[in-house]
Amino acid sequence: MQLLSPTQLGSLSIPNRVLFAPLTRVRADASNVPGDLMAEYYRQRASAGLLIAEATMVAGDGQAWQHQPGIHSAAHVAGWKRVTDAVHASGGRIYLQIWHPGRATHPALNAGIQPVSSSTKPLRGDTIHTPEGKLDYPAPRPLRLDEIPGIVELFRVAAANAKLAGFDGVQVHGAHGYLLDQFLRDGVNDRADAYGGSIANRARLLFEVVDAAASVFGIGRVGLRFSPLVGFNDMVDSDPAGLVAHVAAESEKRALGFLELRHANYDQAAEYELARIARQHFTGALVRNGGFTRDAGETAIADGLADAIAYGVPFLANPDLPRRFLLNAPLNQPDTNTFYLPGATAGYTDYPFLGV
Repeated sequence: MQLLSPTQLGSLSIPNRVLFAPLTRVRADASNVPGDLMAEYYRQRASAGLLIAEATMVAGDGQAWQHQPGIHSAAHVAGWKRVTDAVHASGGRIYLQIWHPGRATHPALNAGIQPVSSSTKPLRGDTIHTPEGKLDYPAPRPLRLDEIPGIVELFRVAAANAKLAGFDGVQVHGAHGYLLDQFLRDGVNDRADAYGGSIANRARLLFEVVDAAASVFGIGRVGLRFSPLVGFNDMVDSDPAGLVAHVAAESEKRALGFLELRHANYDQAAEYELARIARQHFTGALVRNGGFTRDAGETAIADGLADAIAYGVPFLANPDLPRRFLLNAPLNQPDTNTFYLPGATAGYTDYPFLGV
């Protein structure tokens, strides 16, 4: 079974191609520090070819929900060190997903600070949970040119802190309508400067961040996630195929450790075409994610349109997912009511292993 065969993600050797996708679970403490509960959660899933830890904020004013983890203080580093130690002791490998929400947050979560983005366009069609209840997203302010190097530095420091915390590498979160995606896609980015207009300009910040992370870990230990057709957080782009071609070509030029194409759903014809374009322009490790089953993942690898598959909800509910795939065993069903319960073990560390 190819899903369970070893491969390379850049300079990282992995024993199988079943990756644990980053999933927001809001189990950090009130100071955004990971604790023993998070360490156990990731330890349980250490049989993944690679664990990618959840979206982790690079800045103190970049919180989009309560009880999410950070990586911008010594306390965060110490908390994550408990996690990486537990994973490594169980034979696993773990990357940290470094992330900034951009406009997808609220001043009520960030000491009254207005969110930043590529433009003044607010996130429409949804509300955000805050200590003051559900609120509409406010209009952000566009980052000035002189502020952008500071954003890149936040990500570089986050990567350096991740290395101190014992992570094997990092994944840059350029997907799902967060800050880097707000620059990447023209549904939000209406700038007329060096960070707007053409695809190359809109992707400039994304790859400045990738290069900053690579300055810490080496490019072979850096992954990148992007999602050209995912509409989450009020996102759209006029030329997703062109966007994929450019991002894939820039990733190829750098010999990126891996490129993750996050699909709305892998079996849509338009998403399949994006995977084909990505493969055409990027010969490195291509990871795909978005609704894959065991058999669909196996087919994607056999067809040469993926080198590994990232599984989210199936791995959430099945901490021994690679073994279940090997035996073609039944899967635990996820309890969606427990996805986001701060401090709770229910639906987090209590899913049964096969035969237990």
